Amino acid sequence: MRWPLPLRQGRQCRAVCLQATPTPNPDPLPTPKENPVVKFKMSQNSLFAILLRSPWWISFVVAGLIGIGASVVLPEPYKLAGALGGLPLVGVGCLAAWRQLRAPSAGQADGALATAVAQPWRDFEAALERAWQAGGARVERLPGPGADLRLTQGGSVTLVNARRWKAATHGAEPLRQLAAAMQAEGAKDGVYVLAQGALSDSARLLARDHGIVVLQGAGLAQLLLRAKPAGKGAAATRA
Repeated sequence: MRWPLPLRQGRQCRAVCLQATPTPNPDPLPTPKENPVVKFKMSQNSLFAILLRSPWWISFVVAGLIGIGASVVLPEPYKLAGALGGLPLVGVGCLAAWRQLRAPSAGQADGALATAVAQPWRDFEAALERAWQAGGARVERLPGPGADLRLTQGGSVTLVNARRWKAATHGAEPLRQLAAAMQAEGAKDGVYVLAQGALSDSARLLARDHGIVVLQGAGLAQLLLRAKPAGKGAAATRA
């Protein structure tokens, strides 16, 4: 069947237009973000993290064993390269030694914690405030109950819950309050302070899930020993 000329030409035009029109991509590829920020956090169970928590000389022993093993097992052309594989552990050992030499002795740590437990809340709060100020942080006191101190340093905000520092047991409720305060303040970091007692399993899981650091033992003692003694004027004011 032959169509009339105008109709035939119209059909041909539409066919050409359909062929010329590009088909849109239904699933366009997402535009890659510029300058992605990659944050690195060492796993607590990694070899480096374990060696940092261990006595400093263990890192040097492991590095020496790697060198000896490489000299025995590897062919001659690869012995040097294999031995150099232990160099990162030497660096870890140096860092661990530097940290451990700066750490307080057992007697100093016990004394600092005993003093903290014997103090009333007002004095303990002031000691924490002086210690963090000595580290360069700006410290603000908060009314609680979720957080007692706000630390600001380098554009980062950390909330601290320390009022139950000498409780015998530490359950999940104060950490839950701290997590709620962190969310309300927009703070990504939180610190829960305890000078004695044990943290319950539920509280420990809550701290892990919300990025809350539990400050206790040697870490708390080292912080308190960094605090500058209160001046006479401050002592008179508290009295």
